[in-house]
Amino acid sequence: MTGVTSSLTRVRPPRHRRRPREPKIRRAPLALLMLAVVAVGVVAAGVTWWSGATLAGDPSELARVELQPLAGTLVSAKAYGAGGKKIPVAVEHGRLVPKTLIDPGVRVKVEVVVRRPRWLGWAIGRTRHEHLTVETPVARVPNRWLTLRHGAPLRVRFAAGVDRIAYRGRTIAARGRHAVTLGRRQPAGTVGLAAAARPWERLGAPLRLSWFPPAPRSAVLVSPAPRGTVSPLAPIRLTFQKPVAAVFGSVAPRFSTSVPGRWLTVDTHTLLFRPHSFGFPFSSKLHLVLPHAVGVIDGRKTATARAIDWTVASGSLVRLHQLLAQEGYLPVDWQPADDAVATTPRAQVAAAVTPPAGRFVWRYPNTPSQLTSQWNPRVLTEITRGAVMMFQDEHHLTVDGFAGQHVWRALIADAIAGKRRTAGYSYVYVHIRLPQLLTLWHNGEVVLTSPGNTGIASTPTQPGTYPVFEHIPVGTMSGTNPDGSHYNDPGIRWISYFHGGEALHAFTRASFGTPQSLGCVDLPLAAAAQVWPYTPIGTLVTIENS
Repeated sequence: MTGVTSSLTRVRPPRHRRRPREPKIRRAPLALLMLAVVAVGVVAAGVTWWSGATLAGDPSELARVELQPLAGTLVSAKAYGAGGKKIPVAVEHGRLVPKTLIDPGVRVKVEVVVRRPRWLGWAIGRTRHEHLTVETPVARVPNRWLTLRHGAPLRVRFAAGVDRIAYRGRTIAARGRHAVTLGRRQPAGTVGLAAAARPWERLGAPLRLSWFPPAPRSAVLVSPAPRGTVSPLAPIRLTFQKPVAAVFGSVAPRFSTSVPGRWLTVDTHTLLFRPHSFGFPFSSKLHLVLPHAVGVIDGRKTATARAIDWTVASGSLVRLHQLLAQEGYLPVDWQPADDAVATTPRAQVAAAVTPPAGRFVWRYPNTPSQLTSQWNPRVLTEITRGAVMMFQDEHHLTVDGFAGQHVWRALIADAIAGKRRTAGYSYVYVHIRLPQLLTLWHNGEVVLTSPGNTGIASTPTQPGTYPVFEHIPVGTMSGTNPDGSHYNDPGIRWISYFHGGEALHAFTRASFGTPQSLGCVDLPLAAAAQVWPYTPIGTLVTIENS
């Protein structure tokens, strides 16, 4: 065994070096930190507040803008009305004043823009926008029903000051006063009063202000005035001194005859009857019955009554002719100067009272002079009577030639419906001189000329123009002969009565062309048969006087 020499070396573990100690940092207390944050917030809030702007309403102008010391500069102020329409405004001492008149009681949107200083704008914004919606003031009268003692001036009190008022064409400056005196008035009455609350406002809608004399029972103002003439579509207004409920309770006045329309409660003191359709009948008496007796004011007098009366206006003769011509019952046509009257009851009734302008023209160029000489659109003639009678007969009305309420309503109804008679216009005239001849004219043409016989000297046919009032194909004619005896002739053909017992008709004679009858116009059978269809009720017959 060989010898081995070993050498063992002792290895020591490495020694860890001690790190150097870090210096201690002394932290601020949390309370101090929070205090600093609050301080910064307060400063920021203060800066923001001192740089602010407020926009608010104003008692005299449209709005008011206030700027804080750091707010900067007001660069624009704008106002907008309905539909976004711009309203020009000026800024005077921080108040926005409209440069044009604005209606009262409308909503206006106001917008202002403020520009902050540069040193502040980077932090909280360069501009600030403020918006406000305001409603323009309305002048209001708390009590519009006044009791006025005799001789006292009429004094109107407003809920707030007003700039000016206007009534009956006059404008009075109020300059912010709450009360305005209108001077001495009649013992009772009504006035429409408009007011503007601000100088930059237009006058508002007129308010109805009514005053009454002191009375033991409630008085009533009536419009239109009692016992006057009213239009068929005139609204009837009753304005009471006391509230309607205190006077009549829930019972409404009523008309003695049925009238289309209804009562409306306008306000606590006012009832209004608004007629519908054709309204009150033309030329009628209107009688309103009240639930209880009240003091009806008529001019300067007040009388206790349970009823109020009026007369309804008649239709205009000119308008009657216009409608008859328009609907084909006259030998003339009517041409309006402006647009035709609207085909509504209200427009047609109004035109019946106040006719529109226009002119009448003859429908046919060769109208007989015997007919044209009788026409006058402003005078009631036999041409008018004949046309009315024809209209009445065709509409199954009483045939009397008088244009009463039923005729007017039927005429207006036809005008609204656009109806027109298409049978044309006929006219008959008889030459009394020898040889006696009858001429039938229709739609501009002579249809027939025939010899005829008029009355003898003792029973002559009366000269003049008359409308046919009875039209029968066959009948019995009876009467008294010149010698006192009676006659009774049955089976007389083609009769058209035009004046009393005088008629156009067929009669058997040995000859024609001389006076032979007892007042009628006798015609040969063939001629009478041809004339008769052209002479319905209302057709004019002229007997010449020479």
